[in-house]
Amino acid sequence: MTVDLTRTPSFRLDGRRALVTGAGRGIGLAAASALADAGAHVTLAARTANEIEEAAAAIRARGQQAAPLTLDVRDVDAVKAAIAAQEPFDILINNAGANRPAPFVDVKVEDFDFVFSLNVRAAYFVAQAVARRMVEAKRGGSIINMSSQMGHVGGPTRTVYCATKHAVEGFTKAMAIDLAKHKIRVNTLAPTFIETPMTRPFFQNETFRKDTLSRIKLGRLGQLEDLTGAIVFLASDAAALMTGTSMVIDGGWTAE
Repeated sequence: MTVDLTRTPSFRLDGRRALVTGAGRGIGLAAASALADAGAHVTLAARTANEIEEAAAAIRARGQQAAPLTLDVRDVDAVKAAIAAQEPFDILINNAGANRPAPFVDVKVEDFDFVFSLNVRAAYFVAQAVARRMVEAKRGGSIINMSSQMGHVGGPTRTVYCATKHAVEGFTKAMAIDLAKHKIRVNTLAPTFIETPMTRPFFQNETFRKDTLSRIKLGRLGQLEDLTGAIVFLASDAAALMTGTSMVIDGGWTAE
């Protein structure tokens, strides 16, 4: 008797082209490194040229494929021009983002506008530009919008950030519906607090650190390595039936 054993889809990304925004450090750099390690050609985009040039060089030094792209994602016209000038991408890690925490009654209009301009407006139109090229190429793709556990719950001093990440969760679902006929999958990655250069100053406040750790059921802050497997999974054929949803990597924060 012959037993049919299920084939496990490949997590490899050989021959695919990936764009990562905010790729100079933190989650963006970790994503670029992971995708390159899985075989993708990775374009690292950020405003700071020397950071992404050094990062791309480090990836190439491992014998992998990477190129820098100096770009301010808030400049929608520049984004459209830069992506139109590139070969179509198969994968987008829509990662560039920011936060300016403040109590609700103290939020300044300029801070509201800045965080929305990057986390929502820029992310939306980066995805649109990449998706248009994917549609033209007629070969499908995977768009991963960087969200947060704060796209699923609320948090003190984070009304603006929560609003932006809830917006990302919403437009991701609608994008997934619009793009499904083109075989383009759209999902979010929603981490808890990850130790990065951007978040490290927050954790120097002992009260904040203790409160954060009390909410993460696994009892520790997230590390970049906690996200890279999920990024490769969402980008790969292993996630072929996954679209319009969120992968929450929060150590149990949102479980209650």
